[in-house]
Amino acid sequence: MLIDSHTHIYLPEFDDDFSEMIEQARNAGVRYFLMPNVDVESIPQMHRAQDRLPDHAFPMMGLHPCSVKDDFETQLEVIKRHLFQPVRKYWAVGEIGIDLYWDKSTLDIQVKAFEMQIEWAKALKLPIVIHVRDAFDEIFEVLDRVHDEHLRGVFHCFTGTKEQAQKIIDYGTFKMGIGGVVTFKNGKIDQYISEIDLSHFVLETDAPYLAPVPYRGKRNEPAYTALVAQKIADCYHKNVDEIIQVTTQNCIDLFKLNIPTHEEDATAFTDFMDD
Repeated sequence: MLIDSHTHIYLPEFDDDFSEMIEQARNAGVRYFLMPNVDVESIPQMHRAQDRLPDHAFPMMGLHPCSVKDDFETQLEVIKRHLFQPVRKYWAVGEIGIDLYWDKSTLDIQVKAFEMQIEWAKALKLPIVIHVRDAFDEIFEVLDRVHDEHLRGVFHCFTGTKEQAQKIIDYGTFKMGIGGVVTFKNGKIDQYISEIDLSHFVLETDAPYLAPVPYRGKRNEPAYTALVAQKIADCYHKNVDEIIQVTTQNCIDLFKLNIPTHEEDATAFTDFMDD
């Protein structure tokens, strides 16, 4: 049983074939979907996706760093209200973090938004899902200030160096999300990933983005979590079933998911097909 620990199945890219996309995921062994929020506008879309898959899709709540603009404080008020006065359960605060690839001018407010949402996660005893792009030093600077035993989470779409991976491991409370980048020729993490214990990883797609080889450049889908698992198995020279078992349990433990871990739960998928 596979879990896609980071997938945006609620986005418009899946509007035309949502049921078929979920069925393909099911056929590939993907049973559960963790959905990170992006901004205020994406909240109702995410909720609708969860309503179609109430036992299999798990929403998060957060403000993506690329959505941190002049109105970020207003958006954070909405995010905070959803977290602290929930009408439904959220399984993490995310995705949050720092992205300096697109806009370096917003670093100060990105840091402010990141720190605020970290404090909310601590108060609610929820994990955080960290987005980091061209900003590992800035992320580590924040975490070095605020990290304690109450803060746990995952570095989503980890693409860093072995040294950066070790820094994450040294915090003692974080996992790394491995997705399609591990299959890229220039992804680099495949060169050292087998030197790191599997206990530090969860699997993800970031669908519809970052599709693995041989689908690179096309729409990513949760079904491709299986391709990520196979690539990691190749790197470790292990059976893919072992990779799936360990990383699935890592995900369950990190997000405290109360889900079956055997195939008999698959029949619950039939409900969404009538929508």
